[in-house]
Order: sequence, then C-alpha cells, then structure tokens
Amino acid sequence: MTHTVEPPLDAPDAPSVPDDLWVRLGAVERRVREAVAVRRDADPDPDDPYRGQYLTPEAAARILDEPGGLDMPAQGPWQPPADSVLGTLARRFGLSPLDLDLLLVAVAPDLDARFERLYGYLNDDLTRRRPTVGLALELCGLGGASPARFRLAPGAPLIAGGLLEVTEPERPPLSRVLVVPDRVTAHLLGDPRPDARLTGVLDDVREDPTAEPAEVRRAAAAAGTGTGLVHLRSRGGDAEGLAVAALRLAGPRPLVLDPAALARRPADVPALARVVALEARLTGAGVVLGPLAALPGEPAERTRTLRALCTALRGIPLVTHDTTPWDPRWAPDTPVTLTVPPPAPGLRAGRWHHALTRAAGAAGDPGRVPPDVEALAQAVAAHRLDSGQLRRAADVAVRTAALDGRPVGPDDLRLAVRAQNGAGLDRLARRVEPGVGWDDLVLPPTTHRRLRELALRARHRERVLGQWGMRPGGGRGRGVIALFAGESGTGKTMSAEVVAADLGMDLYVVDLSTVVDKYIGETEKNLERIFTEASAVNAVLLFDEADAIFGKRSEVKDAHDRHANIESAYLLQRMESFDGIAVLTTNLRANLDEAFTRRLDVVADFPMPDAGRRLALWDRCLGDRLPRADDLDLAFCADRFELAGGSIRACAVTAAYLAAESGAPLTMRQTVTAIAQEYRKLGRLVLESEFGPYTAEAAGA
Repeated sequence: MTHTVEPPLDAPDAPSVPDDLWVRLGAVERRVREAVAVRRDADPDPDDPYRGQYLTPEAAARILDEPGGLDMPAQGPWQPPADSVLGTLARRFGLSPLDLDLLLVAVAPDLDARFERLYGYLNDDLTRRRPTVGLALELCGLGGASPARFRLAPGAPLIAGGLLEVTEPERPPLSRVLVVPDRVTAHLLGDPRPDARLTGVLDDVREDPTAEPAEVRRAAAAAGTGTGLVHLRSRGGDAEGLAVAALRLAGPRPLVLDPAALARRPADVPALARVVALEARLTGAGVVLGPLAALPGEPAERTRTLRALCTALRGIPLVTHDTTPWDPRWAPDTPVTLTVPPPAPGLRAGRWHHALTRAAGAAGDPGRVPPDVEALAQAVAAHRLDSGQLRRAADVAVRTAALDGRPVGPDDLRLAVRAQNGAGLDRLARRVEPGVGWDDLVLPPTTHRRLRELALRARHRERVLGQWGMRPGGGRGRGVIALFAGESGTGKTMSAEVVAADLGMDLYVVDLSTVVDKYIGETEKNLERIFTEASAVNAVLLFDEADAIFGKRSEVKDAHDRHANIESAYLLQRMESFDGIAVLTTNLRANLDEAFTRRLDVVADFPMPDAGRRLALWDRCLGDRLPRADDLDLAFCADRFELAGGSIRACAVTAAYLAAESGAPLTMRQTVTAIAQEYRKLGRLVLESEFGPYTAEAAGA
C-alpha cells in the first residue's frame, strides 16, 4: 500500500462528506498497514499465489505455536469532536471510542474497495472480504479473549442500535463477519435520504400553522422528558399537526409513520420498527404515529404492533395520537397524555387558507383560492378534520374547481370533505348523499325553526360545548341529538337529509334489522360499533323508528325485562357520551323513555299537513317538468284528501306513470286513480264524501 485513503471528489449533487470520518479512516488504514506488515514478516512464503486458499502443515504448526493475536500495541485514547458526524453518532447511540473504531473497521470496505482485498489477506481467506469479529478486535489492538469482544454482543450499543450486524451465526464467534447496513454507510457519507425500506411507510410531514403556541410548548416539553412517549387524544383538534410542531420545537425533525401502510404489512412491523428506530437515532428525529385506530386488525393484533413499535423506539421521542385514550397494554411505558381541543373558530379560516394555498401552489394555479376563505370555512364548520383530511380535502376541492376553470366554492369544499369519510360506517348503515335543500321542505314555521336550530347547534357545537364548556362533567360528549316526532310520511327522514345537506355531510340511516339481536348483549355490541364508527366520520346518523330501541324501561318481572332495561340504560349512557350528530325519528313519541327526552338537544314535531301545505306538497311533488292537463284540480286534491307528504309523493309518482302510459298530459282522472290506490294501500275506504264527483273513477281504480 503506497497511498492513504482520500475522500472522493464532490459531485454536483453529492452530499458533503464529513472530514473527521476520512481522518479517522486514515488511522484505520495505518492499522491495516501494520497488520499486513506483521503478517508478511511471519509468513515463510509471502509470494505464494495461492495464499488464502489452503493451509499447509507447516502453517498449521506455526499457528499452534503462536501466542495468539497480532501482538499489536493498543491504541491510545481517542475522542471525536462533539459536533462531528462521529461525535454526534457516539452521543445518539451511546458509543465508546472503541465502538467507533470497530464501526470504522467494519465500514472501511464500503468506503474504499482496497480494504476488501486487504481483509481477505488478513483473514487468510480471499473469499472473505469483510472483517471478522476476531480481525476487528486485532486491528483495535485487542485479543479474542479480551472483554472488549462483548462490545459486539447482541445487547451492546453497536448491535442493539442497528449500526452493525454480526452475520454467519453458524460460525464460531470470532469468525463471524461484521457488516454495516447501507443506510448507516450513507449517513456517514452525509446522505439525508431515509432508509429505502421505509418507502411507503413514511407519510408527508404536515405541521399545523394555527396550533396554539402554549399547546405546542407543552407537547414539546413532554416529548423531551423521560422515555419521550407522548399520547395526544384528539377531541376535534389537529393532533398530528400539533405533534409535528412540538417535535420541531423540541429539536428533532419528525418522521411521520403511516398507520395504514403498517396495517397492510402486519408481519413486517417488528423489522420496520427496528428500521424506524435506526433512522430516528441516525438523524436525531422524533416519530409521529396515528391515528392508532388505523393500525392493523383486532385489539390483540393492534396491541402487538404498538408494543413492537414502542419497545424499538424506547428513548426516542414518540408522539402517538388518536381519539381514544391510551391503553396501558400498548407499551412497557406509560405516556404523558394531552388532550387536543378543536381549533378556535377564528382559526379555521386560517387553516383552510393555508391548505388551499398549498394545494393550489402545488397545482401551479394559485388563482383557484378565493379571497374570502372565511365563507368557505363556514360552509364546513360542523366538520372535524385532522391535518391529513384537511390537506386532502383542499387538494380535491382545488382540482374540482379547476375542471370548471373557477375559484373554489362552498360546494366544492363540501364534496371534498365528504370524500374523507371512511367506509367503516357503510357496513353498518345505509349511506345517503343528500339531494334536497331547505326549499324542498313544506313544514309549519315552528318545525322549520327547530330544524334550523339543529343545524345551528351542529355548526357551533365546538365553540359552545368545547371552548365555552357549556356541557361539563360526567363524561358528556360534544354531540348534538335531535328527535323528530310525527306520523309516517310527514317528512322526518327528508328533513334529516336537508339538515345533512346544509352541514355538507352525508346521512347514514341505521338499519334496525342489523342492530337488534335476540341474543343478550348483542344489540349493545352492534350499537357500540355504530357509535364508534359514527364518531370517526363527519356525518348525520339517523335512527329511523327509534322507539324500537329507545323505548321506555319497564318494571322488572322476569329476566327479559331486566335485560331490556340494561339495554336501555346502556343507550342512555352512550348517547350522552356521543360526539357526533344523531337524529331519532319516531311515530310514537309517548313510547320513548323520559330519560332519553331529557338528553335531547332539539325536539321537532311533524304534524299532518293542513290543506294549504297539502296544496304546496302536491305542486312540489308533481314538479314543473310533468305536463298537466287543464282539468287537473290540485286545490280539490289538497282540500278533500288528508294525506301526509309521503303519501302525496307516492300518489304523484303513480299518477306520473299513468300519464306516461297514456302519452298525454296528466289528467284529474289519473290523479284520482292514484289517490284511490294509495287509500287502499293505507287501508282507508273510498268515500263519496271525499271523492265527490270522482267517486266512480276511484271505485274502478
């Protein structure tokens, strides 16, 4: 060897190579020079071209006579500069100077190809071009019997931290080969890119620009103490954005894990956890994980996943977030738990402006963001969105508006926000995309005011119940519960759809056949699944014919009564802790338990329509596209036939089919025929006092 290790020439895009690494690697080269010289002096035939491929009897005898080792002098004490790449590595992984020397001996072939051939010579085996445990110790001036060999044991910092791998476990310990992972080599050379094995596992880093500074400082302080484990429980706030902001304030740059990606690879989680831990320690990063509900499988599998992650990341700042409290089974340590309240209403516009501006900038079209973002934020004020949902909704809204070449509007934002709902509730309830508005309702003024009040409560619940604390104590949630009471067909379900449309939400109608179960306890389990899923989406939950499951508790006479009362008691507690928006409808309000009524926020009565509203309903249901004959007398229909809105709609549809069959405009005879059919369906008699001059047509229908 006639030259020393030189750092490579810097390419235009190459990362800067730390000088101290090359200086120390030069020291390794000098040790190798000495080892080669010692080996040649002891070799009777140093020019043998087959050296390393066989062992002569004379060489075997000489090895038996040797005292062991290269008998090289131990190296003097050495400590890298604290701010150098090696000094930083030593601090983050708890490495001693000997650990650093062992690491440099192992990484040398990855930095300079000459070391491969030299290590093959020193190993006396040209096929083994990496240092063995024994050779690494000898190059550090130590023998195989030295206690220093345990610096390469499984629990030692180098091995436990993932900086070194001891391969070929089938060989004797001193003959096992040392390998440095590629990511560690790249880090030593100044490459900031994450480990390739984390592709698809790391999510985008999204900081909440509107997070309260006091909350950020508190979370940062929690992440910087003890084990660094913090759990953020979201109550409508942006927990992920707060976690990212807190880690940046505390110092470490954040690594955001995608729980959905982990859910797709449950078998790889333990190995990925070690890779994440190595990446975090190499770069001095903290880790953000959540929502935890998106992690794989059943509770037992989720517990295994979290324990693997938390154990591997112990000592690294780890901030988890979810809407549920922390389960002590998830980790060996207990985190500091902080509640993340929803953002103040005045900050919502700022969040949307930031997200829309970022999305429009990424699309190269900043003109899509309107000047008045406050109106857009108000259109979706009832929604609870984390930073990821908000960013994705802003991106969809910008792209939707770009299709028509206009700025983002409220309808674009409502549609984009609804698209963020998961499919979990679809398996438990029927999803309805609202297609009606306030103008489609024909209701008494009092009922109309109650519906407006329901929408108002849903839109401002975070300020009133959260910020102002108007529903304290008792585990009470921040939900809004309404009761729509009235006979069948009076517009209860349609009104729920109108309220959902006004809030920019979907309506989920709970199918009671999937809820009520004859087996004890199963009904409560089904309802719990529905409530849990509903709390995680921005939607209006509709319990049609609610008196079937929210009925009065009765005197206990047998086991059936007792279990029915237990079911009602569970529902009372669960409705009070519900965080979403729910509407109960009933035809028999008197059948509801009084305790349910006390927990209701809005009660709207839906009476049978009078003649004036029936006329409006007839006109609205027939619409303006169906041609009408001159003899059609809607005033007569409204005055004579006391029908609910649902029945009037059914009559209008039947009459339209009759008109379509005739190929002519809708006549009064066809309308009366449709009414007579509806009467028979309802079990009502066709009386001359009601049908008057059209009795004969009705009788023949």
